[in-house]
Amino acid sequence: MKYTVSIAMGPIDELIGIAKTAEEVGFDSIALPDSLFYMEKAAADYPYTPDGSRMWNQDTPWVDPLIAAAAMGAATSKLRFYTNVLKLGSRNPLLLARQVGSVANLTNNRFGFGVGIGWAPEEFEWCGVPYRRRGARVDEMIDVIKLVLGGGMVEFHGQFYDFDRLQMSPAPSEPVPFYVGGHTDVALRRAARIGDGWTSAMTTGEQLAETIGKLNQLRAEYGRAEQPFEFQAVCIDKFGVQGHRELAEAGVTDNIVIPWVFDGLGFDAPLGKKQDSMKRFADTYIHSGWQAA
Repeated sequence: MKYTVSIAMGPIDELIGIAKTAEEVGFDSIALPDSLFYMEKAAADYPYTPDGSRMWNQDTPWVDPLIAAAAMGAATSKLRFYTNVLKLGSRNPLLLARQVGSVANLTNNRFGFGVGIGWAPEEFEWCGVPYRRRGARVDEMIDVIKLVLGGGMVEFHGQFYDFDRLQMSPAPSEPVPFYVGGHTDVALRRAARIGDGWTSAMTTGEQLAETIGKLNQLRAEYGRAEQPFEFQAVCIDKFGVQGHRELAEAGVTDNIVIPWVFDGLGFDAPLGKKQDSMKRFADTYIHSGWQAA
């Protein structure tokens, strides 16, 4: 099981320092969250808290995840990056294809594209995109982005997007992995059908095991059971070596963590404290040899 550091809700001026330390102490990846803006009043409940409230406020710092990946990639040589997740629904697929391809090239293929639909109607409507039929639109967006990133002269004629022959150069020299987020049945089917992995929101170990079982069943139905597939998890109730062992046994391949939050320091801890937490975490879980036991 690999380990990934999430940079959720962290100050922008700390990102390079966190990336350098993550690489130095042995983390595999950085997970990059996405938020376009904070609407004063949201028309929908946030789906990943019991009461529907958001876990952040109008002053919480966010950075464009693709720009962050390029910046942190320039400061590292082995560390990987993936969006966790980028909300596709409010974006344009051709513009995203250019951005994703650029990040993949600039990081020497160290970038994975984690995608979701988005939960807030305002993020669609205020960006000029209808909220209605968002799932079908996102499915088509993924088709467009994959097609263009594959290189060469391509065209697409779909229900939502239509263009004649075009080419974006340079195409990435390796396929960009697509990780699909979401916990609904539709999202799980999307991940099983077209994803190179599934990435979770905050969830419990019990829910994770159930979801991984569903995904494996769906992947078999789609004839993809033998293909490589990542299970990226943010688990809120499995701690300590035994808890991590249980996650690995359940099928988690990538454990997304925020070490300084686990240490009780909160999101606003100074950079030095966060780096100390990362080193302690790495000593305890990455280099302790528990996975070989």
